[in-house]
Amino acid sequence: MAHIDYYFATLSPFTYLAGGKLEDIAARHRASVTYKPLDVMALFARTGGTAPKDRHPSRMEYRAQELIRMAKKLDMPLTLKPAHWPTNPAPSSYAIIAAQKAGGGDLGALAFSFLRACWAEEKNIAEDAVVRDCLSAAGFDPALADSGLLTGAETYAANLEEAVAQGVFGSPFYVTDSGQRFWGQDRLEDLDLHLAGKL
Repeated sequence: MAHIDYYFATLSPFTYLAGGKLEDIAARHRASVTYKPLDVMALFARTGGTAPKDRHPSRMEYRAQELIRMAKKLDMPLTLKPAHWPTNPAPSSYAIIAAQKAGGGDLGALAFSFLRACWAEEKNIAEDAVVRDCLSAAGFDPALADSGLLTGAETYAANLEEAVAQGVFGSPFYVTDSGQRFWGQDRLEDLDLHLAGKL
């Protein structure tokens, strides 16, 4: 059975625009997925990237246009300048890590709920109440927001180190067990074709 390591940041608009496509692809190919939330700003610093705030205005203007176009094509609501962005991504990331360990809910729905909360619902995903609501809506015990914080922090840091070692440099990023890497929500079709043996 194929496996996908899914590296992503809960603050990434491009990860939000991926929606539930990864989960659909994984189900179609009976592939397992390990969710690996990470600090994308630290990843940029480690792999030659530039944080959005430090990018040239022309790059930021193009990014804004691209996000609006993609959201329209996908018919997804998107707030270009969310009220709570950037915010601390650690609480939402720790919740995903704890939920993955606990099992029993829909991990894909949980990850997407944080992304949607940030980019479409004007919620602060660093707030305890938002984290609890997202956990509950995805079928997990909201008390996971309070458990395994040390393990969450350790795994979150380990995900970053593993990402750098695997050649990951952005979010979303998909790495298969065959060593193929796919960067961006616009490469999900290629991931699908690869798992089908066509690419």
